[in-house]
Amino acid sequence: MPLKRKQYDIAPAGPTYSRAVFAGNTMYISGCTARGTDSQGKSMMEQLDVTLGRLVAIAAEEGAGSDSFAKLTCFVTSMDDYKADPAQMEALFAKYFKGESPANSLIEISALAEPGLDVEIEAVVILE
Repeated sequence: MPLKRKQYDIAPAGPTYSRAVFAGNTMYISGCTARGTDSQGKSMMEQLDVTLGRLVAIAAEEGAGSDSFAKLTCFVTSMDDYKADPAQMEALFAKYFKGESPANSLIEISALAEPGLDVEIEAVVILE
């Protein structure tokens, strides 16, 4: 099965990777961040909002709804900051996934690619 690679203006990729790779009806989205937005350098929840929005917009461009997300892997620079306001975090996931939450892993790391980035999420989306 040949792989298809695609870039998106929604969340531009760097020169060494594709934003999404398709294998059959499965779309693998590279880690998205709030890079290049007003939320870069702001609170983790502001970055989470932008990042989830970008992921959902990428899937929508392929005709997939938020219920098509099978798996997320979330990388954060501070577990304490990420969990500081559970109600706000849960509200953001509800905003984008409307009760159809994907499987999700949460991993704390020491840093992301640029200063001011504290959340990065990669996703697996199942297309019709």
